Amino acid sequence: MTSAVAAALARIGELDPELHAFTEVRHEEALAEERSARGLPLAGLPFAVKGRRGLGSYAARRLAAAGGVPVGTTSVPGPGTHWQTWGQGAHGRTVNPWRPDRTPGGSSAGSAVAVAARMVELATGSDGAGSVRIPAAWCGVFGLKTTNGALPSPDRTGLASPGVLAGSAARAETCLRHVLDGYAPRPALLPVPAAYSPDLGFASVEPEVAGVTRAAVERLAEAGVIRLVQDPVTLLDPAETWMAVRGESTTPATRALRAANDRTLDGFFARTPLLLTPVTPNPPHGHEGPGDVYSTALTWAFNLSGHPAASVPAGFTPDGCPAGLQLVTDRGTEAALLGIACAVERVLPPPGPPRRIG
Repeated sequence: MTSAVAAALARIGELDPELHAFTEVRHEEALAEERSARGLPLAGLPFAVKGRRGLGSYAARRLAAAGGVPVGTTSVPGPGTHWQTWGQGAHGRTVNPWRPDRTPGGSSAGSAVAVAARMVELATGSDGAGSVRIPAAWCGVFGLKTTNGALPSPDRTGLASPGVLAGSAARAETCLRHVLDGYAPRPALLPVPAAYSPDLGFASVEPEVAGVTRAAVERLAEAGVIRLVQDPVTLLDPAETWMAVRGESTTPATRALRAANDRTLDGFFARTPLLLTPVTPNPPHGHEGPGDVYSTALTWAFNLSGHPAASVPAGFTPDGCPAGLQLVTDRGTEAALLGIACAVERVLPPPGPPRRIG
């Protein structure tokens, strides 16, 4: 009987020359580590890690200590890239498994592709502006950004938080149980009061994306997973403030904008436990770049505020690309967020691997 790690390595060998998700594959090391993992909680579960430094990350070390086996490192943007929505694997530029002429998103590009193609069930990521949620949305998988500060992060600005990409919210929960101290599953009490914001009050969302996410929200309401409430969330566009924080060049104006958005979100979550938005304002763009569009328009506000946020597959735009629905809850409520996401996936099941790769 083929072991889980051997099966993952075989699928990587079959698919990665086309998808370019991995920068390095750990053949002999992974098989040896699988044998050593017998009897541990994860018992040789193969997973991928984001970037060449990912093997030393906190999440990867915790998963390995529980018996998970890192089978390889995944692609991130190449050097000198001024936008971060593609990856550079060992065989070339990472492609979207649903449409090779489109980007998979980034910067956790290879992690999302590896999960979408079922080369692994789980991959680590990090999210400083949407770097887990955007590739999860564009590749049709689940992606979670944890509460800022809940897990160690090397980012001195405080914007980037560790995350996970997985084939489902339930599989992501497997990761959180072993990575986040004190984590205990929390099934959702349905229906969950929720507000849907198509644009957070400032973003320009393309109609095809807005249509998919609105339809997903309506299905969730009809199925009794959520109870829509009229509690509009109108934020100030955080672009300039995010840039200032990232560049460690904040001004009184950017600090005031951040504080204003924090007050709005704190007030919202004191009344309503769940905020829903599209993950991105646009579908996946071509490999030449996004032009003047900020794919991060609807995600980076929550890197500034620190809230946990997830992307769940919402459906497909007419061009055949996945779109994601963003779920945001109050700080420190990862268990509640994953419980809601599991309920959401019973109505909006993940699409599985693209037919073209099987």
